[in-house]
Amino acid sequence: MNPAPVVLVLCLLATVAAQSHDHHDMGWVNGYRQSFNFQCPHGEVMVAARSYYSEEDGMDRLWSFECQPTPEGLGEPSDCWWDDISRAGLEWTSTCTRNGLVAGVQSKYFESVLDREWQFYCCYYKRRCPYSCMKTTDIPEHYREEGELVVPSYGYFIRGAQTTFTGVLRDRQWKYILCRMTDFDCEFENL
Repeated sequence: MNPAPVVLVLCLLATVAAQSHDHHDMGWVNGYRQSFNFQCPHGEVMVAARSYYSEEDGMDRLWSFECQPTPEGLGEPSDCWWDDISRAGLEWTSTCTRNGLVAGVQSKYFESVLDREWQFYCCYYKRRCPYSCMKTTDIPEHYREEGELVVPSYGYFIRGAQTTFTGVLRDRQWKYILCRMTDFDCEFENL
């Protein structure tokens, strides 16, 4: 028997096994069923979110986030705050008030509904206004899958999200609200 196909199969199995456990090394901000508070450094905003679902660990997700400095023309944030809070087990739509950009997120897990409450940390940049806004497709595409958002191009920012919850599968899908921001001051609030 030729050992090459056997070695190839063993290598493939080892690769698949390693990939199925690589979720343990992702720099998660929480453990299963644990609350968390994540804030970007001053002058940075969130540009990526990743989650990993586990039915065995409380029908919950591990979360990690990435930040990036805002363009120089946007300036420094003049004010930051925690925006409206969701209720566990319910649908939720939240867009940062005062034309703010998402610079953090906090979440608390509730055993009684096997779900989380969510709240965005928003920052205001002078009097810039959002435009060319869009919602992403569902993330994850299907409940109980790994989810990942990376802002698709420089110049777009996360302003909020719409999320749905299924009581049967005890999981959420997210549609993130992405916008560009004007390069000039504007008079409008909360577009």
